[in-house]
Amino acid sequence: MQALPAPTFDDVLDAAARLEGVAHRTPVLTSSTFDERTGASVFFKCENFQRMGAFKFRGAYNAISHFDAEQRKAGVLTYSSGNHAQAIALSARLAGIHATIVMPHDAPEAKVAATKGYGGEVISYDRYKENREEIGRRLAEERGMTLIPPYDHPHVIAGQGTAVKELIDETGPLDMLFVCLGGGGLISGSALSAAALSPACTVIGIEPEAGNDGQQSLARGEIVHIDAPRTIADGAASTHLGHYTFAVIRQLVARIETVSDAQLIETMRFFAQRMKIVVEPTGCLAAAAVLNGVVPVKGKRVGVVVSGGNVDLPKLAQYLA
Repeated sequence: MQALPAPTFDDVLDAAARLEGVAHRTPVLTSSTFDERTGASVFFKCENFQRMGAFKFRGAYNAISHFDAEQRKAGVLTYSSGNHAQAIALSARLAGIHATIVMPHDAPEAKVAATKGYGGEVISYDRYKENREEIGRRLAEERGMTLIPPYDHPHVIAGQGTAVKELIDETGPLDMLFVCLGGGGLISGSALSAAALSPACTVIGIEPEAGNDGQQSLARGEIVHIDAPRTIADGAASTHLGHYTFAVIRQLVARIETVSDAQLIETMRFFAQRMKIVVEPTGCLAAAAVLNGVVPVKGKRVGVVVSGGNVDLPKLAQYLA
């Protein structure tokens, strides 16, 4: 993949212009019950209402919008557990180009079906035995396609950063910002926007307990690789951060904490019962940390990115039962 400069807030502004009229400007919701339980004023940026149901559309569309004629003719390839897969498939359809997506065989059925529904060609692999990055690089080279990874790409990071740009544009400065963390694309872009628009804001990443590679990486000052974690937060089941994302995280993210699968289920239930919205487990990471007091937030103005709402309905019913 051609080396690109590290992303900046100017890239986020460029992405916002490219996404204007294409991506949804998702709602910012509040809950008096959530505020009472946490003692804070909490603003939820609800990317579960984004096109294809997650923030990933922003980065995927922005990346594909940079393709030249030769790249468009050859098509785009990626690997993803589900949300980036759908985002690339939809963005490729809008651009009129072919998309091939490498997905784990145990990816949520709803995400696989949606990816195929958007016209994406799906190739399955075993996430516990095979390396998706190696598969992706090999296929891209064989087919002459452009590889757009799910998080470690400046155009992807810049696109993801537009969600928090919109959040702060609407709410004004924040004291704290909580963002889910898998490979780091969302939190990297979010941190760029927060640093530019609300410089005093403390940015905190939240991972699943089973997959705290980001927490370990920030503590050690180097990228830590782990085995594929087993967690219901499938969108954050990555094994390591990226070089672009880690560079931004080291500079702009204050700390990284974790929450349990049980806390994610509790938060899914809160969103469904009290706020009447469907949020997938990964989308609950940031809110779960605030709801469970992982970091004190009393008296603060707090932003929470709800990253997506793509969950199999039978599993949702099981979680909420």
